[in-house]
Amino acid sequence: MAGELPGAPVPGVSRPGFRDLGRLMALMTGDEKHGPAATSTLDALWVLYDRVLRVTPSTTDAAERDRFLLSKGHGPMAYYAVLAAKGFFPEEWLAGFGSYDSPLGHHPDRVLVPGAEIGSGSLGHGLPLAVGTALGLRAQGLTDPRVWVLIGDAELDEGSNHEAIAYAGPAGLEQLHTLVVDNVSATHGWPGGIASRFEAAGWSAQTVDGRDHEALYAAFTAPHPGRPRAVVARVEPKNA
Repeated sequence: MAGELPGAPVPGVSRPGFRDLGRLMALMTGDEKHGPAATSTLDALWVLYDRVLRVTPSTTDAAERDRFLLSKGHGPMAYYAVLAAKGFFPEEWLAGFGSYDSPLGHHPDRVLVPGAEIGSGSLGHGLPLAVGTALGLRAQGLTDPRVWVLIGDAELDEGSNHEAIAYAGPAGLEQLHTLVVDNVSATHGWPGGIASRFEAAGWSAQTVDGRDHEALYAAFTAPHPGRPRAVVARVEPKNA
């Protein structure tokens, strides 16, 4: 991983930027797009892959890579657009989104999508898997890789997440980062706001504007020694 920085340009290769993501997402059509779920994650995903995550198309199997788990897998269009923009697979794949013989299904498949760490789409599983991933890395003595998981605010209606939150704080899983994209779609919510749920379990937590790239970057890179980190990215309500 040494020498490879997030978003580092590849000599001789011009990659799409954030302004190209709309064009890339428009290549994906069909009736199962879950458009609001996908677009809610667009800015946060871009900042992560462009400036934070230490993984590139050439290091998807490297032991020292950062791991990113998309738990909100039912709306993967933004994820696919960002992966294509960063060169994990060709743009030409996007037009086949959801078709029978396409590797880009309506839910990401880790054995078909380069760079995908998990198969996802059934909500409530990504955060527990991220906890297990962080524990596995710790058990192997790998202290540099960071684990990121993106969940939606509605996923916090699932009890499995609360078990993971309750465990990760006291366990001091410093390498674990949870990004909650809050588009106000939860049924139950949480008294005091989402960040307070994580803080009650000993996490470092911050709420930011999910469309503000500099605020996202500052929250993603803030120190949190000895504790897991949660960033709540607020975006426009799903049904606005």
